[in-house]
Amino acid sequence: MARIEKIAGNVLKGDSGERIHTGIHGFDKLIGNGIPSGSSVLVEGGPGSGKTLFCLSAANNFCLQGKRVLYMSFEEPEEHLLHHMEAFGWDAQKFSDSGMLRIKRFNALDVARSVEALLSEAKKELLIEIDPVLFPHDFEPDVVFIDSLTSISSAFSGEESRFRIYMEQLFRYLERKNISSFLIREVANPTHTGKAYVEEGEAVSFLSDGIIIIYNVLYPDGKRGSALEILKMRGTQITKKIVKMDVTKEGIVVYPEVQVPKNSTLT
Repeated sequence: MARIEKIAGNVLKGDSGERIHTGIHGFDKLIGNGIPSGSSVLVEGGPGSGKTLFCLSAANNFCLQGKRVLYMSFEEPEEHLLHHMEAFGWDAQKFSDSGMLRIKRFNALDVARSVEALLSEAKKELLIEIDPVLFPHDFEPDVVFIDSLTSISSAFSGEESRFRIYMEQLFRYLERKNISSFLIREVANPTHTGKAYVEEGEAVSFLSDGIIIIYNVLYPDGKRGSALEILKMRGTQITKKIVKMDVTKEGIVVYPEVQVPKNSTLT
């Protein structure tokens, strides 16, 4: 644990005053005057909760703001993600063609093999200073999305210490480059987010600057829906409540004034 605390101290950022806004309807009202630039934010939730769509929506809006966006997929092919974006009427292909948006699929096993090779070269030294493998060298993003940490973690099955090393190096790299990032992670029980339910989960939650949780909701009347909560966000004031979220034909809509009833079931 001491090792994690040392690294976390390094990645805790000062507030430079620069803020970013996701542009997602209703969401930014929950985060004071915006997310501090350079923050690393976890987007967590159960299967099918809308994590990827939330991030694709934010990616589109960042492109509209003139930011260069890298979307790293470890699950869906590039063309599927572009199709998802185009289905909502977003100009994803235009952004891709102009160089504002780079969507690229990666193999999580390549990450695990590369980390092992680097550790072998460094004679298992844990303080190796390297850039995270697989980052494109011909693209300098302002914002990075990683979809998902769950896939990367599974590639390190039985080697959790290697996964922690990779995550430490990734957070260091993002901080050094002042890159804002959104990292998707699937969790079995979102209400336990931020607790030490698994060792690698504790490390990632501790290293991150913010945590956004997206829930599947079963309301008392039997209807189903979605909800969102900001669990933490360093460097800014947040509204701490679970609010309604919808997926519309234009994308994600968050209702900051509509709280989810307390007797609803969240998964």
